[in-house]
Amino acid sequence: MTATDMNAAGLRRDERLERLKLFGLSSPAILLVLVILVIPVGWLFYVSFIGADGTFSMENYERMVKRKSYARIFRTTFEVSLLTTALCILIGYPLAYFMSQLPNRIANLCLITVLLPFWTSLLVRTYAWLVLLQKKGLVNNWAINLGLWDEPIKIVHNLNGTLIGMVHIMLPFLVLPTYGAMKAIDRDYLKAAANMGASPARAFWTVFFPLSTPGLFAGALMVFVLCLGFFVTPAVLGGGKVIMVSMKIVSNIELFVNWGAASALGVVLLVLTVVVLWIASRFLKLEQMTGGGH
Repeated sequence: MTATDMNAAGLRRDERLERLKLFGLSSPAILLVLVILVIPVGWLFYVSFIGADGTFSMENYERMVKRKSYARIFRTTFEVSLLTTALCILIGYPLAYFMSQLPNRIANLCLITVLLPFWTSLLVRTYAWLVLLQKKGLVNNWAINLGLWDEPIKIVHNLNGTLIGMVHIMLPFLVLPTYGAMKAIDRDYLKAAANMGASPARAFWTVFFPLSTPGLFAGALMVFVLCLGFFVTPAVLGGGKVIMVSMKIVSNIELFVNWGAASALGVVLLVLTVVVLWIASRFLKLEQMTGGGH
């Protein structure tokens, strides 16, 4: 064996040892992912194929195909998620832009107000909206006293109340990545556009807005995916009239004790969420989806 062959064998041996060391160092993380993610999802897939008689069956999926109520539930889930995302964009983008133009000290104070809802329980915030929006709530009372309308109107236990509550809860998830992307934009780009004769509006749309879209898309994607599995707010503010997939899963377990049907719904929702993320990845790179790319 020549010296070159001995050196190559030594390098291969060192490479194998290094891989074993890396595997040993990462094994606790791999085990953790296996226990809290892979095994539960695998169990979910397994249970979804168990019929009412305890044998392997496709009846849980066949039921979703045959019954039109399931199609309505999935359509409602995606409609509510899309509307919530759109409203968060309409409200959150101007707010993030306003914060990005403020001095750092004032912007940090505004950022605290955006983060403030995270310090309050989700259930408490949802019931607070129920108190505000009900027929004898503060919103109706104030509106009647101000002469905006004569009789209490129904703002809650419908789609309107659900959207109000979900937008309030999801808005910070859009503002934070959008604000982070805006703060990372070099203001010299805007000055260069102005020096070349661009008006403030033209400089915004041709320079600032394209550079801020990675953060906006990341926040919008986060809001949309979180809305797909939302339960508490639509259950409380929807009043049973806005049925989303998560609510159907809970009813299958609590009312019918049908784990197979609930698991099948969870599997379909998981697959649809993965499809949404895959479609988003076709248009954006991973670092852009997380707000890190410009």
